[in-house]
This record gives sequence, structure tokens and C-alpha cells, in this order.
Amino acid sequence: MHPVDLIAPSKTLEVDSLAKKLISEGKDVVNLTAGEPDFQTPRPIIEEAINALNKGLTKYTDSNGILPLREAISKYLKEKKKVQFTPDEIVVSNGGKQALFNAFASILDEGDEAILFAPYWVSYPAQITMVRAKPVVVRTSFERQFVPTVDELLSAITLKTKLIVVNSPNNPSGGIYDYETMKAIADIANEKRIYVISDEVYDDLVYEGNHVSMYGLVDDDLLIYVNAFSKSHAMTGWRVGYVATKNKDIKKRISKIQSHLSSNINTTAQYAAIKACETDNSYMIEEFKKRRKFVVEKAEEYGLSFVEPKGAFYLFFKVKGSDEEFCKRLLSEKLVATVPGSAFDMPGFVRMSFATNIETLDKGLKRIKEFMEEWDKNF
Repeated sequence: MHPVDLIAPSKTLEVDSLAKKLISEGKDVVNLTAGEPDFQTPRPIIEEAINALNKGLTKYTDSNGILPLREAISKYLKEKKKVQFTPDEIVVSNGGKQALFNAFASILDEGDEAILFAPYWVSYPAQITMVRAKPVVVRTSFERQFVPTVDELLSAITLKTKLIVVNSPNNPSGGIYDYETMKAIADIANEKRIYVISDEVYDDLVYEGNHVSMYGLVDDDLLIYVNAFSKSHAMTGWRVGYVATKNKDIKKRISKIQSHLSSNINTTAQYAAIKACETDNSYMIEEFKKRRKFVVEKAEEYGLSFVEPKGAFYLFFKVKGSDEEFCKRLLSEKLVATVPGSAFDMPGFVRMSFATNIETLDKGLKRIKEFMEEWDKNF
């Protein structure tokens, strides 16, 4: 059987298909599924793209990304995130998603095992399976705010374990791993010589405490760092992500994969991303803080059971019965689109995004409250 045949269709497709059908019929659907900011890309970034087009900068580039962009990313990481990679240690990709695939493909061989902490982003296991490796899931608990323990991680490690994937702030839970947790994971990886892919695309969106990076905790030759401009600068459609590592062999493999898979990413987007490295996004973060505060207060008022999101822009709340059935009926009966927790390997929960305006969030949450009052009567 081909590995792609082993990948299950997205559990969100049915809900998404119904949502689109209802919208096309003119229904007042509140869509809380989107994992993207509702802000427009900042104007200076757009202007830089226009300037690049006017200058005729539309040809092939180095498949690693143009040097000025890699230099800008290197400076941006060092000054803003205290993460230090040289331009030669960075490969620019078509969003964080391709950066992750490039990393998986450069590390994993057929039969290797890669550890994921559930709930996890939907594309991790699919991409791992595509490169003929095996996802191994560590199930975290609601009671521990979906933060893994050392014992849970150790129990999942075998002689075939090649990689651990860490995503903090986390999609879908909104949880963040504290320093002690990150240090514990790093210590295990260092001791057992296991690679770590650290997906930090939500690192700007931390509302309590400070973001803790795996950089500086995991040995340089074991760390593969992934980030993107999609969430932090409202650039989801521009498709600019990047992977960085000091492991020269892994870096060479990633470069080869990038060159044969798609050559360079969109040239105009690369010049825009240079500007993104120096564009202030604090106003977006402040607005997300207000939305998070509103959503948390309303969720508490309405009696929802959830882990308070300390990062990203999602509320992950518990529901009784089938989460998939809950989402389907919530959409068909109350016209609110959400994502079932089963899509993230965490059944019994529902993810709603607060990457939209407060008026829309208020409308959606009121409908969710009304629906749950009826839903819960069945249990």
C-alpha cells in the first residue's frame, strides 16, 4: 500500500463543505474555524512587494531563498527572539508547512518513529507517514493542560525513535510549555541523541509569561527550528516560512529537497518578507489579547470547560458525546463552524478560533451557549 493511502481524509472536510454550502445559500454562518489572522497584511510589506514587481524582480532565485532575506531573518531572529542562525543555516520555504515536510524528509527513514504530543496539528502525522516513517502519539491530559510529562515521553521512546516534534504555543489547545517542560524534553533528546523539530510559528502570540524556545536547550546538531510569517504578520497567503539548523548534513538535505520540490518560493513574496522582518506587528498582538480576554470571560460565564489559552488564537473546550457530531449539528442548527477535536487526535473537544473581531466572536459564543444547553440534555 502506498503511504498516502494510509492518510485519513481530514475530519474537518465535512463540516467545511457544509459551511461553504450554507454560506453560498446566503446563510449567516459564523466561521470560527480559520487558523489565520483576519488582519490585512501590513501596508509596508505590500508596498515592498509592489516595488519588487516594478523593478522586475520576478525571476528564479537561489532555492534556499535570496541572501538578503536570509540575512534579514537571521538578524530578526537574533534581535527579536534571541535565536541565532547564520544566513547559511536557513532555508526559506513555501510556508511553515513545507519547512516541516522538508525537515521530516531530511531526518526520517522508512520505519523510523517520530513522537507527537496530542493534541497536535493535523499535518504532522500525515507528513511523517508520507516519508514512510511512523507517528507515535503521546496523549497528554486536560487535567495537566495538555502538557506532557517526562514519564509519558520516556514510555513512548524505543530504539526506532528518531525525532520528537514540539509545538509551543500549541495548535489547537493554545497551551504553552513552560521552561521546565521544554528543558526536560531537551534533556531527554540530548541524552538519547534524538532530533527535535521545534515548530514555533505562534511564538509572537504569547499572552501569559514568556515564550520558551527549544533553541539553546537542544544540542545544536539535534535541533531543527521552524517558523513563518503567516501568523505573526498576517501573511498566510504569501507562503513564506523557513527552517534553520546548525547540523550541516541535515541542512544540505533540506536544501536538496527544497531545490527539487519547488525551487525557490515566490520571488516577490521573498522581498516582501524582508520588510516583514522590520515591520511592527504589536498592534495585532494587542488586539489578540483583547479577543482572548473576551473569549475567556464569555466561556467562563457560559460554563464551558476549557484550558485557558496562553498562546496562539484558539479556545479548545470540552463537549459531551461525539465532538464530530457536535460540530456538524452546531453548524447545521446554529450556523457556527468549528473544528472537532478528533481532527487533532483529541476526541471530546472542539476548537474555535478567535482570530476574528469581537462582534463575530460574541455572536458565535452566544449561539454555542444556546446549542450546548440543548445538547447537554442528551447526557
